[in-house]
Parts: sequence; structure tokens; C-alpha cells
Amino acid sequence: MANRQLYLAAYDISNNSRLRKALCVLRTYASGGQKSVFECYLTRTEKAQLLANIADVINPDEDRFILLKLAGAKHVRTLGKAVVPQDGSFFYVG
Repeated sequence: MANRQLYLAAYDISNNSRLRKALCVLRTYASGGQKSVFECYLTRTEKAQLLANIADVINPDEDRFILLKLAGAKHVRTLGKAVVPQDGSFFYVG
């Protein structure tokens, strides 16, 4: 299995057309998310592809996008209602 790193991707898009396109791009790489914030387990290549794909969508003068590398945690704590991840291509151990 490829070496993957956990990232948090978030955006604030002002135009509805670009918003829908950005959502499609993020859903391609995300393993979970809510509204405009997504968890992404990415290889270096996937990270570069995501950044290139989102750069094609957003207008840097009007929109915002951030990709944060998250430190791995031994124990995950969640608050609220738990939802099973919709992406079956990943195997979660924890």
C-alpha cells in the first residue's frame, strides 16, 4: 500500500459554478467530509494532482483553498453522530 498522509482540505468559493466544480474535485480525493471541509489520505502524487486540479477551478482573487497536513494520532476522538466513511477503497485501522 502506498505511503499516505492525512490532510484536511477546506475551501471558501464565492461563485456557485466554481463551488460545484471544487466539490467534484475534492470528492475525488476525500475519504470523508462535511460541507466544505474534507479528510484526504493522499500520496505525494495525489497531493500534487489535487493542488493542480483545484488550481484549475478556483479564482485566487475571490476564492480560498487550504490543504493542511495533519499529524497522525494513535486514538481518534469524535464528537456528535458518527458516520461510516462512504469510500470503500480505504481500510481504516485504529
